[in-house]
This record gives sequence, structure tokens and C-alpha cells, in this order.
Amino acid sequence: MRRWLDALYTAAGVLAAVFMVGVLICISLAIATRQMAIHIPGLDAYAGYCMAAAGFLALAHTFKKGEHIRVTLLLTSLPPKGRLRVDAFALIVGTVIAASLAWFSVKLVLDSHAFSDVSTGEDATPLWIPQLSMAIGTVIFFIAMLDETIRRVRGHTDETAQETPLHE
Repeated sequence: MRRWLDALYTAAGVLAAVFMVGVLICISLAIATRQMAIHIPGLDAYAGYCMAAAGFLALAHTFKKGEHIRVTLLLTSLPPKGRLRVDAFALIVGTVIAASLAWFSVKLVLDSHAFSDVSTGEDATPLWIPQLSMAIGTVIFFIAMLDETIRRVRGHTDETAQETPLHE
């Protein structure tokens, strides 16, 4: 199960990188076509969709690599048992927030599809398509948060912690 979850987080990170390249391509193409007086409708919107997809799909991978911003000053000043409790509590709260974000992201996609919402731009993209990356990214992030919360409650230490504790 651990290998499968790690592969899921890595795949989401790779997909986020692909969408970052998509941002580069869309912006480069927009600049080049403006210089040639050619108009391609929707390039700015697609760059925005790619940026949002990259951000949401990168959440789980970034979290599992320990790259999210964390306030560790308090944690490192606590004794090991207290550190584990405070960290587990923070993860539980974060997991509840991630679950809520995932729930409403999926609901947004379903609602946009049901109401046939389209973008207001010239390209009239069905909004559920770019919103899908947000929903997938938040669901994978929720899985990562739940995974780490279960590990911490079971007593596993944070493998990504880079700070040295004051009390050991």
C-alpha cells in the first residue's frame, strides 16, 4: 500500500510539472502569435487553467516531501511526546480541512457539468474540464493528509522534518 500511495503522490507531482510546461507553452505561444498579429482565442485562459491544475496537483507531492510551510518553532521546543501530540492534532485539523476542500471541489465539478457551465471567454470551455484537475488534486491531497495523520497517530515520526529538536 505504501508503494502505491507514494506512486500516486509522485504521479500527481509529475502531472503538475506537465501542466507547468503547459503554462510555458501557452504564454510563449500567446507572445509569439501577438508578434505575428495572429489571434488564438483562449490562450490566456488555458494558461490560467494549467496554472491552477499545476498548483492543485502539486499539493500532495509537496506535502509528502515536507515542502509545505510549517511553523516548527513550537514543535521543536516541545519534548518528543508533546511534539507528537501537537503534530497529530494539527494533522487531524488539516485533514478535516482537506476533506472539506476535496468534497466541495468534487461538488463544483459535478454542478458545473450538470448546469453545462462554460467559460465567459471566446473559447467557451466547459468549466468542469479545468475544474477536474482541482478536484483530483484536492482528493489526492486529502488522501496524503489522511495517510500522514494515520502514520502520526500510530506513532511514526515525521520523516521530512529538517529541524533539530531542542529536547532529545
